[in-house]
Amino acid sequence: MSKKEEKKPTKRTIQVKYLARVEGEGGLDVTVEGKKVKELALRIFEPPRFFEAFLRGRKYQEAPDITSRICGICPVAYQMSAVSAMESALHLKPENSIQQLRRMLYCGEWIESHTLHIYLLHAPDFLGFEGAIEMAKKFPEIVKRGLGLKKTGNSLMALLGGREIHPINVRVGGFYRAPSKQELSALVPELSSARAAAEETVHWVSKFSFPEYERDYEFVSLRSSDSVYPIERGQVVSTSGLSFSASEFDDFIKEEQVPHSTALHARLKGKPYLVGPLARFNLNFDRLSPSTRKLAKDIGFVPPINNPFKSIIARSLEVHYACDEALRIIFSYEKPNEPYSEATPRTSVGFGLTEAPRGLLYHQYKLDKDGIIEAAQIVPPTSQNLMTIEEDLKSFIEENSELSQKELGWRCEQLIRNYDPCISCSAHFLKVKWEEL
Repeated sequence: MSKKEEKKPTKRTIQVKYLARVEGEGGLDVTVEGKKVKELALRIFEPPRFFEAFLRGRKYQEAPDITSRICGICPVAYQMSAVSAMESALHLKPENSIQQLRRMLYCGEWIESHTLHIYLLHAPDFLGFEGAIEMAKKFPEIVKRGLGLKKTGNSLMALLGGREIHPINVRVGGFYRAPSKQELSALVPELSSARAAAEETVHWVSKFSFPEYERDYEFVSLRSSDSVYPIERGQVVSTSGLSFSASEFDDFIKEEQVPHSTALHARLKGKPYLVGPLARFNLNFDRLSPSTRKLAKDIGFVPPINNPFKSIIARSLEVHYACDEALRIIFSYEKPNEPYSEATPRTSVGFGLTEAPRGLLYHQYKLDKDGIIEAAQIVPPTSQNLMTIEEDLKSFIEENSELSQKELGWRCEQLIRNYDPCISCSAHFLKVKWEEL
């Protein structure tokens, strides 16, 4: 056969105009020639919301309430990173009981956010349903269990935060009001039932059929100096042995604008990396509660886990841990002498890092002498994962090019949902380059 007669590789396109069962608006465009991906773009077309600009000129006390509006699913994460950054700037360290209350509030958010994703957004992929409504028709008791778990997370947020969405009880220095021991103890029966439901959830999701697909990830998460699992504090650590503080974040992680997205893409030392439940689990397995660690071992789920489709198991184990941790804090709780500490404004820069349900969340603020915000930077977890998601999509498509176009497109959507992307969070900022003619 002459060169002219040689067959050209088959060219096909995969287009997902609107991603379903994710928060925010995005799509996927892929061009494949033979078995090679020639072009791939995870398009984020959610309008940028410029929260960093909104914060400039506001008082430092306003940052937690303003940033909580970035997301209705994980407002506590934004509040806690903002509070952490402001307290670092103002040299303020609340007493331990305040820090424990914050951790418990964060546990509530992990429970409600993870459960929403597991039961209503992700499980339908593994069970062959178009969505949660279709799944509920066949498995009403399972969906009811998920809704009950989510309700427990909401109960924690309502008691500690003042309401379930966009909590109003959080402030720099502590809380506007601290609950009594009796109020917290009233949640013990509900949390105990939730922990049992979380254990059932772990066993349920562990029996799903997972695609055989593994990647060599650079996992990145917080790791605390004490023995607890990372939620609201710690140093950044990575699989390759990196370790740095919140104040060094910009030295290691850089964001860049890409043409096909309103969300910035982050790199760690110039390379893609992965944050979120799978990263936390692999880097902090030894910090899980004994009962959660035993549960993981019972189902044969121990590090290293490099299959992104199994992130649903890591999430379910974190729900179990969050129930355990909330109960631990309640049993040891002593009401603080004062619900908050006052701060003295000063010219400074503050840095905050916490673990949102979807991964590492970074805040940086520059304050003037009166405590007015001069500059703000927020790096959400989804923008940190976007490059890795695109790398995974490219690799997965090339490894599974024999699948039909319809099946491959559906699998790509499922792969994206592994990360529980919060697209609205990621599209908070857009760099604009002005050219004068």
